[in-house]
Amino acid sequence: MPRHTSEHIGERIAHYRKLRRLTQRELASRAHISYSMLTKVEQGAKPATPAVIAAVARALFVQTADLTGQPYLTELRQDELDVLIQPIREALDLYDLGADPDVDPRPVDELHAAAEQLCALVRETRIKDAARALPGLMAEVTTAAHSYPSEKAWQVLASTYRTAYDITTKLGFSDLCVVALDRMAWAAERASDPILVGIRQYLRSILYLRSGQFDLGRRLVGVGMATLEQANVGPVRDVAVGQLHLGAAMLAARSGDGDTAAGHLSEAARLSEATGEAVRVHWLSFGPTNVAVHRVATLAEQYKYAEAVRVAEEVRISEDWPASRAAAHIAEVARAQLWIGRAEASLRSLQRARELAPQQMRYHPMVRETITGLVSAHRTTPGTLTGMAHWVGI
Repeated sequence: MPRHTSEHIGERIAHYRKLRRLTQRELASRAHISYSMLTKVEQGAKPATPAVIAAVARALFVQTADLTGQPYLTELRQDELDVLIQPIREALDLYDLGADPDVDPRPVDELHAAAEQLCALVRETRIKDAARALPGLMAEVTTAAHSYPSEKAWQVLASTYRTAYDITTKLGFSDLCVVALDRMAWAAERASDPILVGIRQYLRSILYLRSGQFDLGRRLVGVGMATLEQANVGPVRDVAVGQLHLGAAMLAARSGDGDTAAGHLSEAARLSEATGEAVRVHWLSFGPTNVAVHRVATLAEQYKYAEAVRVAEEVRISEDWPASRAAAHIAEVARAQLWIGRAEASLRSLQRARELAPQQMRYHPMVRETITGLVSAHRTTPGTLTGMAHWVGI
């Protein structure tokens, strides 16, 4: 039975723990986390880290979405985003139906420009605008690719599937994320594009990262690296390889292997020196800034919160860096700040993340958990925090 969205992750963990007839100590032992951490998370005193959520979900034999409460349907309905999901679902099912005789597609160059615009909207966190436009574009490009098959047409179709993945991920529809990536692989193979195939493996590894299946995630990174060896040598391949190293660093950090994580970060940093800030190359946002942001994230994943906050203070993010990535980084810092007792700084960080990416942050489980922890940390709840809590449905 789905739990109420106003509950925090700790309450959901306690609910499923009791269904399994486990004590807190027994669950902590099964999940290989500390008893102290589990009790704080269940109480809502501290935000659950993605690693803890994944470990507990495995131990309880549930999906991570069961613990995060995603998708947050009440808020989706309030924002009128729920009605945009079904058209995306239907458009994803058109892939093998051939050309639609009722659709007259634009030239492929125009379709490419439209697909790029949707990628830009997602990076600007204008999720609603992108979700509204995506199904029609997917249908149009599907017909174009079947009617006038070419490498570029299939590449554009793969791009629309990538956007479907981005949108459904941010809104918490994990089932559609998987479908979108399968469709992306289908189109990328027809485009004979090893770069797109490699990026798809990176995105798959991130799904396994979220579910705590680190070995499978690492295998996918390895397959992605091997695939990219078939691509032409140059900056585009370097960007894709660098992003795979960043994904591998997160997988290693979340599994507790700090040395391996550091090695992947070092290799990504080496590649970023050559590529520079390549934020629009397949919209991966790769470059020195992304490497620095991942360094903070890997420290946080290893529970080195004080060090993560210190390193974050040295990270400089330019105003033209994608708002979606900047906000996610700032939310990560807010969580670390709360863990080391800097509640006021954490609240300021969350406010900044909300300003940058309101639609994305409203549906981010880490933001909700951090707000829950902030409420628990305050004897009297300041008006700003009360507003934030109401905004995310707490």
